[in-house]
Amino acid sequence: MAARDAILALQSAMNAEVLGQPLVVERMVIGLLADGHLLIEGLPGLAKTRAVKAMATHLAADFSRVQFTPDLLPSDVTGTDIYYSEGGEGAFRFQPGPVFGNILLADEINRAPAKVQAALLEAMEERQVTVGEETHRLPDLFIVMATQNPIEQEGTYPLPEAQTDRFLMKVLVEYPAPADELGVLRLLRAEEQARLAPKAAASGAPPAPEARPIAIEDVFAARREIARLHVAEAIETYIIDLVNATRHPGKYSEDLAREIELGASPRAGLALDRAARAHAWLKGADFVSPGDVLAIAPDVLRHRVALSYEARGKGRDADAVLGDLLKRVAPA
Repeated sequence: MAARDAILALQSAMNAEVLGQPLVVERMVIGLLADGHLLIEGLPGLAKTRAVKAMATHLAADFSRVQFTPDLLPSDVTGTDIYYSEGGEGAFRFQPGPVFGNILLADEINRAPAKVQAALLEAMEERQVTVGEETHRLPDLFIVMATQNPIEQEGTYPLPEAQTDRFLMKVLVEYPAPADELGVLRLLRAEEQARLAPKAAASGAPPAPEARPIAIEDVFAARREIARLHVAEAIETYIIDLVNATRHPGKYSEDLAREIELGASPRAGLALDRAARAHAWLKGADFVSPGDVLAIAPDVLRHRVALSYEARGKGRDADAVLGDLLKRVAPA
């Protein structure tokens, strides 16, 4: 199976389990292809956790989950040195934590205090964990899929800017359409019936064949193809212009200058390049167009731009401000 066929099969399988959220599924696949972490935000009950589990189910990779709570400790995520005694001699050995999986689901990440958030910084950026005096490398395929509730929800903490900047994209999950919600109802009812039905062996019926999970090598093969995708100099200039527009919005509009307090970091340009290439490849293109950059820009920039008090006072969110900015920055 070609790499693109395998990735499209993964995307299709996820869409079959997470109804009404095709954009969220596409962004998750792009994050996988672009080797970037994702921050998935939405109200409780919108299938954020289910979407990450669906990806892990259909990918032949090690999956681990951490439920973030106010009493979570950094060692609960990274692992710790444990004392072992054999034959009268004792020694400390490193016991890996859940961060050593291929896909780490950091569920409700903004319900844990800052000390735990800081424990993820080294892992997310440098793909390694330092415990005591030893540094331990993470797997070659390592992605954090973090879910969070809006900060207005009870018991949530805002993530520090240094951490949010390490997420390739921030994806927003909206309510599904009524037709999709009806499909969700029927899907979960069918899953419940299958779970409660007698075992196939007891009834004498052969078990239904299950689809083979996508191999990790298919992901790496896709990444190699994406790395070779053509990016014209004009597209590179467009990416840099977009990032710089968030830092100097006054060049485009006085209103934007009053609304944007802090622009995006250089990581934003790198993320735009990687995500736009993955977006183009997923469509079957062999080059990146301005449309690929524009399609992915809100997800890459919305968590990297700090709004002023005036903008928040007017009820403007990052998407509204970025929408105005993106209209004013023309491709080179």
